[in-house]
Amino acid sequence: MTYQPTMSPPPTLTAPTLTAPALASPALPALLRTRSEAQVTDGSRWVEDACAIDRRVLARATGPVLDIGCGPGRHAAELSRRGIASLGIDITPAAVEVARARGATVLERSVFDDLPGTGTWATALLLDGNIGIGGDPVCLLERVHDLLGIGGSVIVEVTGPGGCRAARYVSFEVGGSEGPGFWFAGVCADCLGEVASAAGFVVQERWVDSGRSFAHLRRAPLPVDGGPTCN
Repeated sequence: MTYQPTMSPPPTLTAPTLTAPALASPALPALLRTRSEAQVTDGSRWVEDACAIDRRVLARATGPVLDIGCGPGRHAAELSRRGIASLGIDITPAAVEVARARGATVLERSVFDDLPGTGTWATALLLDGNIGIGGDPVCLLERVHDLLGIGGSVIVEVTGPGGCRAARYVSFEVGGSEGPGFWFAGVCADCLGEVASAAGFVVQERWVDSGRSFAHLRRAPLPVDGGPTCN
């Protein structure tokens, strides 16, 4: 089964230049750049150790854990410190380098690439809004459904009510250097149930922790006549 988001990259792209030293500096602001605008983002959380909110979320994860879009690896590193088997994946070479330096096991791959352990992961993480990776949340969750073992689950972080955003082609820029571009959509708490159901998941639990919205999705069997909505 091949799972690929339906969107393709814009025709004109610049080569990624983001470096590990730039990404590892929490003092530098990060820009979420689109084709028409640049939005300042506080990137310090990505390179710092897992905060108390992160640690409470990770306490719900059962190994082995696949951390999708792991970035600089704060979640994967925290799981490793807890002795929980985990693997992080990210398409940004600089992020992979930083994550490995902090002790996380990470591969430089897209979630849509061939991955080890397909069909056996107990928990997948889509934190920091990563349910929007690829710009097609249903397609992404269908791919994750395939990666999980029977009874597997996904821990997702979404925006608050009304925070959905259409797919945009974005990249992160830190210290004047830019990472690889990718499609990204915003999924809010209001829409999560419909998105999850379309991909073969049920929302088992929702919670808000210090203003951040999370949910625990449980894998359900896909219908016999169903299949991925993406090609």
